[in-house]
Amino acid sequence: MSLNEFAPIDRLVLKHAREAFVSQSRCDAEWRALQFTAAPDFTRAVQQYDAFLAAVTRANPRVDLLPNDERVGLDSIYVRDASIATPRGMVLCRMGKPAREGEPVVQGGQFRPLGIPVVGVIQPPGAIEGGDVVWFDDRTVAVGRGYRTNDEGIRQFSALLGHSVDVVTVPLPHYRGPSDVFHLMSIVSPVDRDLAVVYSPLMPVPFREWLIGRGVTLVEVSAKEFDSMGANVLAVAPRQCVMVRGNPGTKAALERAGAVVHEYEGSEISLKGGGGPTCLTRPISRRG
Repeated sequence: MSLNEFAPIDRLVLKHAREAFVSQSRCDAEWRALQFTAAPDFTRAVQQYDAFLAAVTRANPRVDLLPNDERVGLDSIYVRDASIATPRGMVLCRMGKPAREGEPVVQGGQFRPLGIPVVGVIQPPGAIEGGDVVWFDDRTVAVGRGYRTNDEGIRQFSALLGHSVDVVTVPLPHYRGPSDVFHLMSIVSPVDRDLAVVYSPLMPVPFREWLIGRGVTLVEVSAKEFDSMGANVLAVAPRQCVMVRGNPGTKAALERAGAVVHEYEGSEISLKGGGGPTCLTRPISRRG
């Protein structure tokens, strides 16, 4: 098993919009409290997720689809945030967004019958969300310190990893404040060992220099396309990418760098809830 964000995905956990959103009435009832920009259209969300599912499974990874659970809400479609893959198994997070606090325990319970080991749980007052965790290789992981992930969460996560893994803490900006959906993966998406999509205006200088020092070429996202989730790109294999449709500049830059890009319509499943393709997926293992 390889721990990074770009090797071919071997096993993948997803939660279909049908199971996360459940119905139009549930979308209408929950979206404001969860700080979506508008209520998702349930029928369109299901259609969009079907297309997204086809895009992320082109290489035929093993896919486990999580069932509906009434203890969690619309945000549970963003399966990345509730857990983190590690060399020994999954760590269950403690969410920085209070409305999502039930997701880790529910996801952990769903992992067990699938044979996915859980090796740790982040305890209060620690907080960490999977969208703030970016693996670059088996011994190097970056963690964003922001409103969703605090110092104690990073400390507990580091202790679970042990001394064999170098944890790089990346201070995140205030940007739009505590209520915004902002993770480390909002501004950096590795798509190969030496290629990453980034939004530099919100990137700490030391972290940007660290990436360049590792020999990573940066595909820069414009301000316009940052707002339409151009910096949130999922690599299903090296330079094989999935991204939200509507970011032509970023797509063209990736293609110039030798990447193959598959797009999906994400108005209901990504843009309204602030979760792009990395957020919608919880890779369990990658090959190579």
